[in-house]
Amino acid sequence: MSLLDALPTPRLGRGKHPNAVLVSLSVTMLAAVWVLDAASVAANRIVQATGVSAMDAIGWPGVLLASLLIIAVGGLAYQPSRTNYWAALGVVVLILALMPFGLMVAGHFLIDPELPQARLGIGAGYWVLLFILMLCLIELRLKLALRRLWPVVILSSIGLIWWLCASLWLSDLALIQEFKARDRQFIQAALEHILLVSVAVSISIVVGTLLALLMRRFVKLQKSAFALLNFLQTIPSLALFGLLLAPLAWLAANVPILAQLGVSGIGNTPALIALVAYSLLPMVRNTYIALEEVSPDTLEAASAMGMRASQRFWQVRLPLALPIMLEGVRITTVQAIGLTAVAALIGAGGLGTFIFQGLGQAAMDMVLLGALPILILALVVDAGLGALAEVLRPGGVR
Repeated sequence: MSLLDALPTPRLGRGKHPNAVLVSLSVTMLAAVWVLDAASVAANRIVQATGVSAMDAIGWPGVLLASLLIIAVGGLAYQPSRTNYWAALGVVVLILALMPFGLMVAGHFLIDPELPQARLGIGAGYWVLLFILMLCLIELRLKLALRRLWPVVILSSIGLIWWLCASLWLSDLALIQEFKARDRQFIQAALEHILLVSVAVSISIVVGTLLALLMRRFVKLQKSAFALLNFLQTIPSLALFGLLLAPLAWLAANVPILAQLGVSGIGNTPALIALVAYSLLPMVRNTYIALEEVSPDTLEAASAMGMRASQRFWQVRLPLALPIMLEGVRITTVQAIGLTAVAALIGAGGLGTFIFQGLGQAAMDMVLLGALPILILALVVDAGLGALAEVLRPGGVR
Protein backbone atom coordinates (compact mmCIF):
# COMPACT_ATOMS: atom_id res chain seq x y z
CA MET A 1 0.00 0.00 0.00
CA SER A 2 1.38 3.41 -0.99
CA LEU A 3 1.70 6.40 1.26
CA LEU A 4 -1.14 8.16 -0.58
CA ASP A 5 -3.44 5.24 0.10
CA ALA A 6 -2.64 5.42 3.79
CA LEU A 7 -3.56 9.09 4.05
CA PRO A 8 -7.14 9.77 5.21
CA THR A 9 -9.52 10.81 2.45
CA PRO A 10 -11.11 14.19 3.17
CA ARG A 11 -14.90 14.14 3.34
CA LEU A 12 -17.26 16.95 2.60
CA GLY A 13 -19.37 17.87 5.58
CA ARG A 14 -23.04 17.12 5.50
CA GLY A 15 -25.22 19.95 4.38
CA LYS A 16 -22.39 21.82 2.60
CA HIS A 17 -23.84 21.37 -0.88
CA PRO A 18 -26.52 23.89 -1.91
CA ASN A 19 -30.11 22.71 -1.90
CA ALA A 20 -30.70 22.75 -5.65
CA VAL A 21 -34.48 22.50 -5.26
CA LEU A 22 -34.89 25.59 -3.08
CA VAL A 23 -32.31 27.59 -5.04
CA SER A 24 -34.10 26.78 -8.31
CA LEU A 25 -37.47 27.64 -6.80
CA SER A 26 -36.09 30.96 -5.55
CA VAL A 27 -34.82 31.86 -9.02
CA THR A 28 -38.22 30.98 -10.49
CA MET A 29 -39.98 33.14 -7.90
CA LEU A 30 -37.75 36.09 -8.74
CA ALA A 31 -38.58 35.65 -12.41
CA ALA A 32 -42.31 35.53 -11.59
CA VAL A 33 -42.08 38.78 -9.62
CA TRP A 34 -40.12 40.67 -12.28
CA VAL A 35 -41.49 39.22 -15.52
CA LEU A 36 -45.11 38.13 -15.04
CA ASP A 37 -48.12 40.32 -14.33
CA ALA A 38 -48.87 40.53 -10.61
CA ALA A 39 -52.46 41.75 -11.01
CA SER A 40 -55.06 42.82 -13.53
CA VAL A 41 -57.56 45.66 -13.61
CA ALA A 42 -60.98 45.87 -15.26
CA ALA A 43 -63.52 48.70 -15.24
CA ASN A 44 -66.33 46.16 -14.71
CA ARG A 45 -67.10 42.46 -14.99
CA ILE A 46 -67.73 42.52 -18.73
CA VAL A 47 -64.68 44.27 -20.18
CA GLN A 48 -61.35 42.55 -20.70
CA ALA A 49 -58.93 43.00 -17.80
CA THR A 50 -55.55 44.67 -18.33
CA GLY A 51 -52.45 43.04 -16.86
CA VAL A 52 -50.29 45.06 -14.47
CA SER A 53 -46.68 44.35 -13.53
CA ALA A 54 -45.55 44.04 -9.93
CA MET A 55 -43.70 47.37 -10.20
CA ASP A 56 -46.92 49.17 -11.14
CA ALA A 57 -49.03 47.21 -8.67
CA ILE A 58 -47.04 47.52 -5.45
CA GLY A 59 -44.31 50.02 -6.39
CA TRP A 60 -40.57 49.63 -6.18
CA PRO A 61 -40.54 49.32 -2.33
CA GLY A 62 -42.87 46.32 -2.54
CA VAL A 63 -40.93 44.68 -5.37
CA LEU A 64 -37.66 45.30 -3.52
CA LEU A 65 -39.02 43.77 -0.31
CA ALA A 66 -40.39 40.72 -2.17
CA SER A 67 -37.10 40.28 -4.03
CA LEU A 68 -35.02 40.50 -0.86
CA LEU A 69 -37.17 37.93 0.92
CA ILE A 70 -36.98 35.55 -2.04
CA ILE A 71 -33.20 36.02 -2.28
CA ALA A 72 -33.01 35.28 1.45
CA VAL A 73 -34.69 31.91 0.87
CA GLY A 74 -32.21 31.08 -1.89
CA GLY A 75 -29.26 32.31 0.17
CA LEU A 76 -30.23 30.19 3.17
CA ALA A 77 -30.66 27.19 0.88
CA TYR A 78 -27.23 27.78 -0.65
CA GLN A 79 -25.60 27.04 2.73
CA PRO A 80 -28.05 24.47 4.08
CA SER A 81 -28.16 23.49 7.71
CA ARG A 82 -30.98 22.77 10.09
CA THR A 83 -30.81 26.33 11.42
CA ASN A 84 -30.88 27.78 7.91
CA TYR A 85 -33.78 25.54 6.95
CA TRP A 86 -35.77 26.81 9.93
CA ALA A 87 -34.90 30.38 8.94
CA ALA A 88 -35.96 29.70 5.34
CA LEU A 89 -39.23 28.26 6.59
CA GLY A 90 -39.83 31.45 8.57
CA VAL A 91 -39.14 33.60 5.50
CA VAL A 92 -41.49 31.51 3.33
CA VAL A 93 -44.26 31.81 5.92
CA LEU A 94 -43.61 35.57 6.14
CA ILE A 95 -43.96 35.95 2.36
CA LEU A 96 -47.22 34.00 2.38
CA ALA A 97 -48.54 36.15 5.21
CA LEU A 98 -47.59 39.38 3.40
CA MET A 99 -49.11 38.43 0.02
CA PRO A 100 -52.69 39.58 0.82
CA PHE A 101 -51.29 42.92 1.96
CA GLY A 102 -49.69 43.19 -1.46
CA LEU A 103 -53.16 42.90 -2.99
CA MET A 104 -54.36 45.66 -0.68
CA VAL A 105 -51.56 47.94 -1.86
CA ALA A 106 -52.30 47.07 -5.48
CA GLY A 107 -55.97 47.86 -4.98
CA HIS A 108 -55.08 51.24 -3.47
CA PHE A 109 -52.84 52.16 -6.42
CA LEU A 110 -54.82 50.70 -9.29
CA ILE A 111 -58.54 51.00 -8.46
CA ASP A 112 -60.17 54.34 -9.18
CA PRO A 113 -62.61 55.23 -6.35
CA GLU A 114 -64.86 56.93 -8.91
CA LEU A 115 -65.45 53.59 -10.67
CA PRO A 116 -67.56 51.52 -8.22
CA GLN A 117 -67.63 48.52 -10.60
CA ALA A 118 -63.85 48.39 -11.03
CA ARG A 119 -62.29 45.04 -10.20
CA LEU A 120 -58.82 43.92 -9.20
CA GLY A 121 -57.80 40.52 -10.54
CA ILE A 122 -54.96 38.26 -9.47
CA GLY A 123 -52.26 37.97 -12.12
CA ALA A 124 -50.25 34.99 -13.32
CA GLY A 125 -47.16 36.08 -11.40
CA TYR A 126 -49.10 36.06 -8.14
CA TRP A 127 -50.41 32.53 -8.73
CA VAL A 128 -46.99 31.25 -9.76
CA LEU A 129 -45.43 32.77 -6.65
CA LEU A 130 -48.09 31.22 -4.42
CA PHE A 131 -47.69 27.79 -6.02
CA ILE A 132 -43.90 27.81 -5.72
CA LEU A 133 -44.08 28.91 -2.09
CA MET A 134 -46.21 25.84 -1.41
CA LEU A 135 -43.52 23.71 -3.05
CA CYS A 136 -40.95 25.38 -0.80
CA LEU A 137 -43.04 24.44 2.24
CA ILE A 138 -43.10 20.82 1.11
CA GLU A 139 -39.34 20.76 0.55
CA LEU A 140 -38.60 22.38 3.92
CA ARG A 141 -40.95 20.00 5.74
CA LEU A 142 -39.09 17.06 4.25
CA LYS A 143 -35.66 18.49 5.03
CA LEU A 144 -36.64 19.31 8.61
CA ALA A 145 -38.48 15.97 9.00
CA LEU A 146 -41.48 17.79 10.41
CA ARG A 147 -44.58 15.91 11.36
CA ARG A 148 -47.62 16.35 9.12
CA LEU A 149 -49.35 18.36 11.80
CA TRP A 150 -46.99 21.27 11.18
CA PRO A 151 -48.31 22.09 7.69
CA VAL A 152 -51.84 22.08 9.12
CA VAL A 153 -50.85 24.63 11.78
CA ILE A 154 -48.89 26.79 9.33
CA LEU A 155 -51.53 26.82 6.60
CA SER A 156 -54.32 27.42 9.13
CA SER A 157 -52.50 30.45 10.53
CA ILE A 158 -51.83 31.85 7.06
CA GLY A 159 -55.41 31.12 6.03
CA LEU A 160 -56.69 33.12 9.01
CA ILE A 161 -54.61 36.12 7.93
CA TRP A 162 -55.88 35.82 4.37
CA TRP A 163 -59.49 35.52 5.55
CA LEU A 164 -59.20 38.63 7.72
CA CYS A 165 -57.67 40.64 4.88
CA ALA A 166 -60.30 39.44 2.41
CA SER A 167 -63.13 40.23 4.82
CA LEU A 168 -61.95 43.68 5.83
CA TRP A 169 -59.82 45.25 3.12
CA LEU A 170 -60.08 43.39 -0.19
CA SER A 171 -63.55 44.42 -1.34
CA ASP A 172 -62.15 45.50 -4.74
CA LEU A 173 -60.84 42.01 -5.48
CA ALA A 174 -62.82 40.38 -8.29
CA LEU A 175 -62.93 37.04 -6.48
CA ILE A 176 -64.47 38.69 -3.41
CA GLN A 177 -67.02 40.50 -5.55
CA GLU A 178 -68.05 37.21 -7.16
CA PHE A 179 -68.49 35.69 -3.72
CA LYS A 180 -70.57 38.60 -2.39
CA ALA A 181 -72.87 38.37 -5.40
CA ARG A 182 -73.44 34.64 -4.80
CA ASP A 183 -72.77 34.08 -1.12
CA ARG A 184 -75.92 32.03 -0.45
CA GLN A 185 -75.43 29.88 -3.54
CA PHE A 186 -71.79 29.40 -2.61
CA ILE A 187 -72.59 28.20 0.92
CA GLN A 188 -75.26 25.83 -0.41
CA ALA A 189 -72.89 24.48 -3.08
CA ALA A 190 -70.12 24.00 -0.51
CA LEU A 191 -72.47 22.06 1.78
CA GLU A 192 -73.67 19.92 -1.13
CA HIS A 193 -70.07 19.21 -2.11
CA ILE A 194 -69.04 18.19 1.41
CA LEU A 195 -72.19 16.09 1.92
CA LEU A 196 -71.74 14.20 -1.35
CA VAL A 197 -68.08 13.51 -0.60
CA SER A 198 -68.87 12.42 2.97
CA VAL A 199 -71.58 9.98 1.90
CA ALA A 200 -69.47 8.54 -0.93
CA VAL A 201 -66.41 8.08 1.27
CA SER A 202 -68.47 6.55 4.09
CA ILE A 203 -70.00 4.00 1.73
CA SER A 204 -66.55 3.30 0.26
CA ILE A 205 -65.08 2.65 3.70
CA VAL A 206 -67.81 0.16 4.60
CA VAL A 207 -67.90 -1.63 1.24
CA GLY A 208 -64.13 -1.50 0.80
CA THR A 209 -63.45 -2.94 4.25
CA LEU A 210 -65.98 -5.75 3.76
CA LEU A 211 -64.52 -6.55 0.33
CA ALA A 212 -60.97 -6.59 1.72
CA LEU A 213 -62.05 -8.98 4.48
CA LEU A 214 -63.73 -11.27 1.94
CA MET A 215 -60.60 -11.24 -0.20
CA ARG A 216 -58.54 -12.32 2.80
CA ARG A 217 -60.96 -15.14 3.57
CA PHE A 218 -61.46 -16.29 -0.04
CA VAL A 219 -58.13 -16.04 -1.83
CA LYS A 220 -59.60 -16.80 -5.27
CA LEU A 221 -61.68 -13.61 -5.01
CA GLN A 222 -58.59 -11.41 -4.82
CA LYS A 223 -57.54 -11.53 -8.49
CA SER A 224 -61.00 -11.00 -9.96
CA ALA A 225 -61.91 -8.23 -7.48
CA PHE A 226 -58.75 -6.24 -8.12
CA ALA A 227 -59.20 -6.70 -11.88
CA LEU A 228 -62.72 -5.28 -11.69
CA LEU A 229 -61.68 -2.36 -9.49
CA ASN A 230 -58.76 -1.55 -11.79
CA PHE A 231 -61.12 -1.65 -14.77
CA LEU A 232 -63.45 0.86 -13.11
CA GLN A 233 -60.51 3.24 -12.65
CA THR A 234 -59.83 3.22 -16.40
CA ILE A 235 -63.31 4.54 -17.28
CA PRO A 236 -63.32 8.36 -17.63
CA SER A 237 -65.63 10.04 -15.16
CA LEU A 238 -67.82 11.68 -17.80
CA ALA A 239 -68.17 8.39 -19.64
CA LEU A 240 -69.23 6.63 -16.44
CA PHE A 241 -71.83 9.33 -15.75
CA GLY A 242 -73.15 8.81 -19.27
CA LEU A 243 -73.27 5.03 -18.87
CA LEU A 244 -75.27 5.34 -15.66
CA LEU A 245 -77.80 7.81 -17.08
CA ALA A 246 -79.91 5.39 -19.14
CA PRO A 247 -80.25 2.45 -16.69
CA LEU A 248 -80.98 4.74 -13.74
CA ALA A 249 -83.59 6.64 -15.74
CA TRP A 250 -85.21 3.32 -16.73
CA LEU A 251 -85.25 2.15 -13.10
CA ALA A 252 -86.80 5.42 -11.95
CA ALA A 253 -89.50 5.14 -14.62
CA ASN A 254 -90.35 1.48 -13.94
CA VAL A 255 -89.80 1.11 -10.19
CA PRO A 256 -91.99 3.64 -8.34
CA ILE A 257 -90.23 3.08 -5.01
CA LEU A 258 -86.88 4.12 -6.47
CA ALA A 259 -88.46 7.19 -8.04
CA GLN A 260 -89.92 8.15 -4.66
CA LEU A 261 -86.44 7.78 -3.12
CA GLY A 262 -85.09 10.30 -5.61
CA VAL A 263 -83.31 7.90 -7.97
CA SER A 264 -82.97 9.37 -11.46
CA GLY A 265 -80.61 9.42 -14.43
CA ILE A 266 -79.15 12.74 -13.37
CA GLY A 267 -78.44 14.30 -9.99
CA ASN A 268 -76.99 12.78 -6.86
CA THR A 269 -77.66 9.11 -7.64
CA PRO A 270 -75.29 8.62 -10.61
CA ALA A 271 -72.78 10.95 -8.97
CA LEU A 272 -72.79 8.88 -5.78
CA ILE A 273 -72.47 5.58 -7.66
CA ALA A 274 -69.57 6.89 -9.73
CA LEU A 275 -67.76 8.34 -6.72
CA VAL A 276 -68.07 5.06 -4.81
CA ALA A 277 -66.87 3.11 -7.85
CA TYR A 278 -63.77 5.28 -8.20
CA SER A 279 -63.10 5.25 -4.45
CA LEU A 280 -63.15 1.50 -3.94
CA LEU A 281 -59.74 0.65 -5.41
CA PRO A 282 -57.55 2.75 -3.06
CA MET A 283 -59.75 1.83 -0.11
CA VAL A 284 -59.70 -1.91 -0.78
CA ARG A 285 -56.02 -1.99 -1.71
CA ASN A 286 -54.84 -0.14 1.39
CA THR A 287 -57.13 -2.09 3.71
CA TYR A 288 -56.07 -5.44 2.26
CA ILE A 289 -52.35 -4.60 2.40
CA ALA A 290 -52.65 -3.15 5.89
CA LEU A 291 -54.30 -6.28 7.27
CA GLU A 292 -51.92 -8.62 5.46
CA GLU A 293 -48.72 -6.83 6.44
CA VAL A 294 -49.16 -7.19 10.20
CA SER A 295 -46.14 -9.06 11.52
CA PRO A 296 -46.78 -12.81 12.00
CA ASP A 297 -44.51 -12.70 15.07
CA THR A 298 -46.85 -10.17 16.70
CA LEU A 299 -49.87 -12.34 15.98
CA GLU A 300 -48.03 -15.42 17.25
CA ALA A 301 -47.21 -13.59 20.46
CA ALA A 302 -50.88 -12.66 20.83
CA SER A 303 -51.84 -16.32 20.36
CA ALA A 304 -49.31 -17.35 22.97
CA MET A 305 -50.99 -14.94 25.39
CA GLY A 306 -54.23 -16.86 24.94
CA MET A 307 -56.07 -14.47 22.61
CA ARG A 308 -58.82 -15.91 20.44
CA ALA A 309 -58.98 -15.18 16.70
CA SER A 310 -61.52 -12.38 17.16
CA GLN A 311 -59.42 -10.82 19.93
CA ARG A 312 -56.30 -10.98 17.78
CA PHE A 313 -58.15 -9.19 14.98
CA TRP A 314 -59.77 -6.40 17.03
CA GLN A 315 -57.00 -5.86 19.57
CA VAL A 316 -53.85 -6.54 17.54
CA ARG A 317 -54.28 -6.74 13.76
CA LEU A 318 -56.76 -3.86 13.30
CA PRO A 319 -54.94 -1.31 15.53
CA LEU A 320 -51.64 -2.05 13.78
CA ALA A 321 -53.27 -1.83 10.34
CA LEU A 322 -55.24 1.34 11.10
CA PRO A 323 -52.56 3.90 10.03
CA ILE A 324 -52.25 2.33 6.57
CA MET A 325 -56.03 2.05 6.31
CA LEU A 326 -56.26 5.76 7.09
CA GLU A 327 -53.88 6.43 4.22
CA GLY A 328 -56.44 4.72 2.00
CA VAL A 329 -59.18 6.91 3.44
CA ARG A 330 -57.00 9.97 2.78
CA ILE A 331 -56.40 9.04 -0.86
CA THR A 332 -60.06 8.16 -1.34
CA THR A 333 -61.32 11.41 0.19
CA VAL A 334 -58.96 13.68 -1.74
CA GLN A 335 -59.85 11.89 -4.96
CA ALA A 336 -63.58 12.19 -4.23
CA ILE A 337 -63.28 15.92 -3.51
CA GLY A 338 -61.88 16.49 -6.99
CA LEU A 339 -64.25 14.13 -8.82
CA THR A 340 -67.31 15.68 -7.17
CA ALA A 341 -66.60 18.87 -9.12
CA VAL A 342 -67.21 16.96 -12.37
CA ALA A 343 -70.52 15.66 -10.99
CA ALA A 344 -71.93 19.18 -11.34
CA LEU A 345 -72.28 18.46 -15.07
CA ILE A 346 -75.07 15.95 -14.34
CA GLY A 347 -76.93 18.18 -11.89
CA ALA A 348 -75.39 16.90 -8.65
CA GLY A 349 -74.60 20.41 -7.46
CA GLY A 350 -71.50 21.22 -5.49
CA LEU A 351 -68.72 23.69 -6.09
CA GLY A 352 -68.20 22.41 -9.62
CA THR A 353 -71.31 24.39 -10.57
CA PHE A 354 -69.33 27.63 -10.33
CA ILE A 355 -66.48 26.18 -12.37
CA PHE A 356 -68.66 25.24 -15.33
CA GLN A 357 -70.78 28.39 -15.11
CA GLY A 358 -67.62 30.46 -15.14
CA LEU A 359 -66.26 28.57 -18.13
CA GLY A 360 -69.52 29.13 -19.98
CA GLN A 361 -69.45 32.86 -19.26
CA ALA A 362 -65.67 33.22 -19.75
CA ALA A 363 -65.54 34.54 -16.16
CA MET A 364 -62.34 33.18 -14.69
CA ASP A 365 -63.04 34.67 -11.27
CA MET A 366 -66.20 32.58 -11.03
CA VAL A 367 -64.13 29.54 -12.01
CA LEU A 368 -61.74 30.35 -9.17
CA LEU A 369 -64.68 30.75 -6.80
CA GLY A 370 -65.42 27.07 -7.33
CA ALA A 371 -61.90 25.75 -7.84
CA LEU A 372 -60.08 27.38 -4.91
CA PRO A 373 -62.38 25.99 -2.17
CA ILE A 374 -62.01 22.53 -3.71
CA LEU A 375 -58.23 22.89 -3.62
CA ILE A 376 -58.26 24.19 -0.04
CA LEU A 377 -60.63 21.43 1.10
CA ALA A 378 -58.41 18.78 -0.50
CA LEU A 379 -55.28 20.22 1.15
CA VAL A 380 -56.93 20.39 4.57
CA VAL A 381 -58.26 16.83 4.36
CA ASP A 382 -54.94 15.51 3.04
CA ALA A 383 -52.92 17.18 5.80
CA GLY A 384 -55.42 16.35 8.55
CA LEU A 385 -55.84 12.65 7.75
CA GLY A 386 -52.11 12.34 7.08
CA ALA A 387 -51.34 13.80 10.50
CA LEU A 388 -53.89 11.49 12.15
CA ALA A 389 -52.35 8.43 10.45
CA GLU A 390 -48.92 9.55 11.61
CA VAL A 391 -50.12 9.91 15.20
CA LEU A 392 -51.75 6.46 15.18
CA ARG A 393 -48.67 4.79 13.72
CA PRO A 394 -46.71 2.83 16.37
CA GLY A 395 -44.11 5.18 17.79
CA GLY A 396 -45.77 8.11 16.04
CA VAL A 397 -46.27 10.23 19.17
CA ARG A 398 -43.09 11.43 20.78
